Amino acid sequence: MSGELCAFENPRKWRFTWEAQSHIPTLRLFLFDLHSKPSVQCRNLQVHANLSQSLVMVTWLDDEEVSLRVPIPRVLIDDESPVSFRAFDDHIEVKLVLLLPVGHAIVSGFGSILNFSGDEENQNSDASSPLSVDSDIRSLSSSEGVHFYCRNCEFKLTRSPLRSFSEMPSVNWREVADNWFGACCCSFGGISEKLVNSFANSYSCTKGACLVNFATIVVCIDDIVGCNFFDLGGDELHGVESDLTGDIGFGKFTLTSVSNPVCDEESRVKNIKDEEYGASVVCQDIDEESNLERLSHLCLESDLAGNEELEQGCCTHHVSEKLLDNEKVILRTEILGDQKSFLNGFLGNIFMIRSSNLSKEVEWVEFFCPQCSTLLGAYPCTKGSAPVDSGVRLFKCYISTSLPAGGSNDFFRKYTLERMFASQLLDCAKDELSFRTVARDLKTRVPMLKVVLTNSNSWSCTGYCSATQSCMESAPKLNLEPIIKVLFSECSKYTESEIRTMEDQIRKDLAGEVFMPRCQIENIVESLVSAKNALPHCCSSLQGLSLSSMHI
Repeated sequence: MSGELCAFENPRKWRFTWEAQSHIPTLRLFLFDLHSKPSVQCRNLQVHANLSQSLVMVTWLDDEEVSLRVPIPRVLIDDESPVSFRAFDDHIEVKLVLLLPVGHAIVSGFGSILNFSGDEENQNSDASSPLSVDSDIRSLSSSEGVHFYCRNCEFKLTRSPLRSFSEMPSVNWREVADNWFGACCCSFGGISEKLVNSFANSYSCTKGACLVNFATIVVCIDDIVGCNFFDLGGDELHGVESDLTGDIGFGKFTLTSVSNPVCDEESRVKNIKDEEYGASVVCQDIDEESNLERLSHLCLESDLAGNEELEQGCCTHHVSEKLLDNEKVILRTEILGDQKSFLNGFLGNIFMIRSSNLSKEVEWVEFFCPQCSTLLGAYPCTKGSAPVDSGVRLFKCYISTSLPAGGSNDFFRKYTLERMFASQLLDCAKDELSFRTVARDLKTRVPMLKVVLTNSNSWSCTGYCSATQSCMESAPKLNLEPIIKVLFSECSKYTESEIRTMEDQIRKDLAGEVFMPRCQIENIVESLVSAKNALPHCCSSLQGLSLSSMHI
């Protein structure tokens, strides 16, 4: 068989795509080109799996004998099960039986068993490992100092190495506080409001410190080369830094402590009275669960100790000095004007802003590379006025932490626009219980893309069949990569009735909506269209929508 294969070439650029589901022990092969009709032209179709060479051999008779070689990805194939295949109008489908589904834990560790080379193992690990904020912070913090570079032109964006990295406080912090203390104006409701206010005061970026979330790095403008808000349309800077770095302990220390997910047993909460701003409570280590539970006990004791003072009026809360030995609470209630926008949390993740976190008072100004003018991020401004804070949100998919960009030392090498968007789609589906998402232009609010999540547990890889003159060479090594399957359509092509139907689905909470910069949505559409071509035409559409996939 192998000798015969060397006699013929692949004249029409036949393409292959392997697909598998995480929970089904079947591996499917789609084999197709743009000019053939296999159900008619592929006479005497033969398919043979050569597992020793990790190849599928496909031959048939047309005007002459055609022979193709398809590399098999690294999976555990049951060699005792027969190979099934069938010719359709626009593709050939082959099915192999697996010993274990691709998503099985044993298969996940298959790479190390095969003893890959170092570089190849890193690439495979990057493709399949999830995007993680915790992992990013550990990598950034463990380095001696990090510069950020434009991924496109490798221009150095930072003036000096940055060494302080903290996780962006959760956008749901206010909701969690209300759940613990109540949302009314009395009793613990007042404590909740004061906690949230103090949280807003600490939600800022200072020179030398970065806030990190899933999609962005928030860097102070003083650390960025060629960035001056005065030149970018802002007539004055937000006075956060000058107001928060006084004797009450805000600033760099607070930014570092915000990211700590668990209160250290040795951390202390102390009671202080702030004569200028009155009483409110904020924990030095803000956490959505453990710290709020701790503060609830503190506030309960303060409530019991201050009954006489509470009689003076609703929402007048004073914390007793007899809370705990050597315990201390930082007190502050006043919020500067622009800082009120922090309370909704929408300033955290500009990559995909949900409608519940969108503010009419704030507009986002895009930030471009000073050298090549590539979009790198954005910063928030009050409409027609100054920037809300001193931080520029840099998208991880557009920057690198070392040179060359995408190299083994680049902490953000596995971040792409496609993977970030796909991961956020999954989060929307989990949080909103909706598998339909409409992406709108952040500035104009015009709908641009509708995406329907159909399968979140798929694996795939694609390529072109090898030319048969190279059949004596070893087969290329393939790895299945995790993907999500989606249906999509461009809203710009919608009719009026389709737009009304879509808007009605949003009003009835049958579809979620997110807001993104226009150029990012356009790039995502290009990615979806390109991935659509990895499947034959009859498998790339459903119910008037295009079927595609995205790497996660």
